[in-house]
Amino acid sequence: MKKTILMISLILLISILSGCWSKRELNDLALVAALGIDFIDDEYAISVQVIDPSQISSKQSSSRQAPVVTYHAKGKTVFEAIRKILALSPRKLYFAHIQLVVLGEDLAVDGIRDSIDFLARDQEIRNDFTIIVSQQAMAKDILNVLTPIEKIPAKKMLNSLTITQDAWGSTLEVDVEDLVTKLGVGNQYFVLSAIEIQGDKSLGIDQTNVERIETPVKLKFTGLAIFKEDKLIGYMDEYDSKSFNYLNDNIKSTIEIIACPSEGVLTTEITQSKTTTKGLIKNGSPTINVNIDIVQNVAEVKCDINLTDLTTIDWINRQTELSIEKNIDESLHVLQEKYNADVLGFGEAIHRADPKKWKKIKGDWHTIYPNVEVNVKVNVNTHGSGTMQNSKLKE
Repeated sequence: MKKTILMISLILLISILSGCWSKRELNDLALVAALGIDFIDDEYAISVQVIDPSQISSKQSSSRQAPVVTYHAKGKTVFEAIRKILALSPRKLYFAHIQLVVLGEDLAVDGIRDSIDFLARDQEIRNDFTIIVSQQAMAKDILNVLTPIEKIPAKKMLNSLTITQDAWGSTLEVDVEDLVTKLGVGNQYFVLSAIEIQGDKSLGIDQTNVERIETPVKLKFTGLAIFKEDKLIGYMDEYDSKSFNYLNDNIKSTIEIIACPSEGVLTTEITQSKTTTKGLIKNGSPTINVNIDIVQNVAEVKCDINLTDLTTIDWINRQTELSIEKNIDESLHVLQEKYNADVLGFGEAIHRADPKKWKKIKGDWHTIYPNVEVNVKVNVNTHGSGTMQNSKLKE
């Protein structure tokens, strides 16, 4: 009996040590860094940006070969188009390390729900990649642009998106899991970051685009794209997008520029921002109250001003408050009157404040929202003025 048990144990051990039957060697796979989805002639046009490991390794040769290769195919569904790419790619596509998905503008206008279904459903694809929209361009053209410094364009775009969100405040990272949640709610509004090609797109695909001091073709994030349900309805520029992020409590750091009392300007660095939004119904009318608490430092002074005087600091605080409030009012005009897009969730704020009254006005919210009173109060505190209080250069 003991010999039988020992034999069975040995067989099990050998089967475990023999390796994984489903393993895939790296040399047999094409690592996809980014995916682009366009909609052309009632078909999905898929583009994949595949990494060439030989061109990004530390021991790479001095060849002029591009660090990535893009493949393109069309199909009635996203999955079919991806499978058709196998006829072009020398290796099986591997999506487990995908970083970015670019949705073409035409697809976004027509509706993105069906194309997102495959991305959210496929077991090989992780749910932490970022989704963006190409503005006035096809996703294919975005993925074809070679970028300097960061050899993999997908990584460049993702880094630029993150840095812009953290230091300027005009973009917003949205992953597929967040997007699926938004798409699962009826009559929902949401935003995705928008990117455009600056320069002649036909030059971006050439290796010379990364061999010059002045890159002729660049990829730039322009702001935020506004969606209703699953369709693109418009864009906010980078300044309106920054105001949106103030209201959305998503500002980590940014700058503000105010005019000095006499001449010149003063620049401040926002280091902290906290937004609180509350809804209420007063005399039968819904109202939104927004309070934004901000901490800043004086970053650059281009005027004659005494930073050692406390009244000057009070003046800087007040001028920054007025500037931010003015910019936010302009952005609210865009969202309420131009697009009628409750992308900030003001309706939900009213719902939380008074569920019974919200139930009565919910069906008419589309017509009520453009005229909703929004009171924005900004409170600014300046904590620092840099390594010198007054400019020695002017002295």
